[in-house]
Amino acid sequence: MNKLFAASLLAVVVVPLQAKVTLNSMVGDNMVLQQESKARLWGNASASGTIEIRPSWSDEVTVVKTGKDGRWLGTVDTPSGNFDTHSITFIDNSDRDTVTINNVLIGEVWLASGQSNMQMPLKGYEPCPVNGGYDEVAEASKRAGSIRFLTVPLTQSYHPLDTVAASWVVPSPKTAPEFSAVAWHFAKRVSDVLEVPVGIVSAAYGGARVESWLPEEIVKGYPDISLDRDSIEGMVHWMRPVVMYNAMFMPVKDYTYRGILWYQGCSNVDSWQTYASRLATMVDHWREMIGEGDIPFYAVEIAPFDYGNDRSPYLREAQWDAIGMIPNSGMVATNDMAMPHERHNIHPAEKRTIGNRLGNLALNHTYGHTQFPVDAPRFKSLEQDGNRLKVLFDAPRNGLCRNHNIKGFEIAGEDKVFYPAEVVGIDDQKAFVILASPEVEAPRHVRYCFHDFQLGNMCGADFLPLIPFRSDR
Repeated sequence: MNKLFAASLLAVVVVPLQAKVTLNSMVGDNMVLQQESKARLWGNASASGTIEIRPSWSDEVTVVKTGKDGRWLGTVDTPSGNFDTHSITFIDNSDRDTVTINNVLIGEVWLASGQSNMQMPLKGYEPCPVNGGYDEVAEASKRAGSIRFLTVPLTQSYHPLDTVAASWVVPSPKTAPEFSAVAWHFAKRVSDVLEVPVGIVSAAYGGARVESWLPEEIVKGYPDISLDRDSIEGMVHWMRPVVMYNAMFMPVKDYTYRGILWYQGCSNVDSWQTYASRLATMVDHWREMIGEGDIPFYAVEIAPFDYGNDRSPYLREAQWDAIGMIPNSGMVATNDMAMPHERHNIHPAEKRTIGNRLGNLALNHTYGHTQFPVDAPRFKSLEQDGNRLKVLFDAPRNGLCRNHNIKGFEIAGEDKVFYPAEVVGIDDQKAFVILASPEVEAPRHVRYCFHDFQLGNMCGADFLPLIPFRSDR
């Protein structure tokens, strides 16, 4: 048996031999519950009995029936969030067995998933550091009362699991090195502005494909994906379909979330044609399984990296297509988030800005703090004027910023052979540039940073980068 699968099975087959209250691994000390919600709690107890749930913030007692297998799931009404700590007591009415969990916070809860750039911890990867990661680690204890993490270990399974070998963790210099750097900065930004605690459930697997996070009943309809057991075993572990969904999403789906954060796509670069529809399918399915309606879904554009085939621009394009297909969604641009020396580093060191941009997206779109900028400039239209090309942008906040030494544009004639273009004119407020190239006498098409690794510097007046694009789609 594959060791990875064996480990996942060992993590879940142990069950209590006596009839007593046990809580799912997601329900425990240090947890954060979603404020102003019916927060779900679940576990096991005596079969065909009842469980009392008594939260310290209320006199209300919730009574939940247990099934023939002893399983139970109940909800508690949560108040508005603050930094007070609470406890919850669970009582098995068959024998009055009691369990109490402590140091519970009430605030905002987000599920952070995807692949390695979401998984990437504050301590970084060898040999890929995180900018300022250990500065965050050194001061992590300051956030002990405002941020909590539950990090799902890298696990796979051929069958859906219902628990994970993880628990809620309080930030400290000892624990924080393992926290997702992107999610950490997101949590800090949201907590600071809303003045409530933030809980992060981090379930990301480095290298995972979007098909890794979909169930078998959906993936079996994809003709390019084999679900044969031998085929799956023969794959590089991070490329396997379905198995992360079973082991890392299914156990956490019953928790009550405000929204989903997503950073993934690198492993789908070679199959960019199907990515948008499959990501939209995944979000629709996840929302159905979580059962909280069309909760926010905020994604991160994959960063520049030299894949060697110039296919990643099409994947980025597909990411934005997916956002257009997914209700209540958004994405942050990243073209300015890699440094020239990181051409062959798929894990750019700058994670603070990514987390902050995700935080701003949530603050603006979900929480109504519209003062935070979230709309990056986007291509709108073009006009030919002789040997020049006028390119217009949607730049909703105060137009464009960069007006000198602009890099990243290419133009082409009808033959679609592209050459670097010079910006020979610009109007910051009306948000357009005029491009020309001595190699192109009659320009018809324009591209911007439409390569695996091309770093432009055009941005909006709020410094959000121009989204890479092509007009010759």
